[in-house]
Amino acid sequence: MFTESFKGNLRFLSFLQRPASIAVLLFFFVGIADGAMLPFFALWAQHDAGIPVGWIGVLFGCYAGGEILATPFIGGIADRKGRRPVLLCSTLGVGLGFLLLYFAHGVWQAACVLLLIGISESVLHPTIMTVIADSVPHERMRSQAALARTLSSLGRAAGPALGAILVLHSLGSVFLASSAAILVCTVIVACCLPETMIGEGEEDDDEEGLSSLLPALRDGRLARLLLWVILLEMCGSWIEAALPLYAHTMGTLSASGVGALFSYGALLVAVLQFPLTHLTRRVSEAKLVLASGAVLVASFAALLVSPGVPSLVMAMSGFALADMLFGPLIPAAVNALASSSKRATYMAAVSVTNDIKDTLGPATGTALFALSLQLPWVAGIGLAAGAAVGLAAAIARAPRQRTAADHGAA
Repeated sequence: MFTESFKGNLRFLSFLQRPASIAVLLFFFVGIADGAMLPFFALWAQHDAGIPVGWIGVLFGCYAGGEILATPFIGGIADRKGRRPVLLCSTLGVGLGFLLLYFAHGVWQAACVLLLIGISESVLHPTIMTVIADSVPHERMRSQAALARTLSSLGRAAGPALGAILVLHSLGSVFLASSAAILVCTVIVACCLPETMIGEGEEDDDEEGLSSLLPALRDGRLARLLLWVILLEMCGSWIEAALPLYAHTMGTLSASGVGALFSYGALLVAVLQFPLTHLTRRVSEAKLVLASGAVLVASFAALLVSPGVPSLVMAMSGFALADMLFGPLIPAAVNALASSSKRATYMAAVSVTNDIKDTLGPATGTALFALSLQLPWVAGIGLAAGAAVGLAAAIARAPRQRTAADHGAA
């Protein structure tokens, strides 16, 4: 009796026997790490690290730049060395990097540490997503990606709350929390995650060079798809980058009000992502992309009409809804293009598009805002509509499923 009761109480841990479930859990802790650090980074840089305000944007660029620089060289390494060792090294590197950032002072020290974190993180997200793609049938990929995004959003909502408590002690303590969250991932991978790669992996091909590691240079279908992804995500990031400036300049929201608005957006994704994906599971990917573009256009139009609080809430709600419709489609669409031996490499290419968006999006959005307060919204309407149509066409031309052999492997 006691044994049966004990086993029943431990059934909730059975998900740790499923690689896809472990990967989703990793996304939660990575979300906590990002959420605890990012809202307070600029304040730490200015007040604790002695970094001039003009250099703070450069440091953000170092964070994303490390990922962009590293991905062509190591982005596909999980296809050769395996998923588990890559995740162990990546989480350990990011975790120790955040720990070093706690002790960093000045521009050069912070820049070097952020580059290290970016290099280590360049394979983190794509390899976690590759574990999911290895472990579930293709027809469940969109649903599993939505679940991963839900857990990531929950982490991103919990992270700032944790950081708000820690900054009462010191601004730099948020990096200790981020480090701890990532090192928890290291322990989970070491103790629970089996290797999911089929076979022994590919041998390095010295003649291919970077082209073997950056598949967008070789696969025209992938390159076209990712180009439209970059454009659609970039115009969406203008809401994130320029909306706080717009609300502050127009006297609509205080700084804390802007923070509350973005917390609302993150919670909206966390609560609604998985139910929405379930409800739209029978809708084609191309139609969902078009719907995402239409919602973004409506969000930009709301900001054009008025800078008031209702318009800001409508825009943030639309941005979150567009992200929920669009986000889970891309891993599934890219997975359909990839063979099992190139899966991590293709997911790394998706990660590069996110890094490019994180670099170009805020820069272009704020530059447009500097020219005219409403220019980002005007330009966003045209770009969102065009990118959505282009991406929908690219997805419609992509293969709808992998080969029979890959189905059996999954």
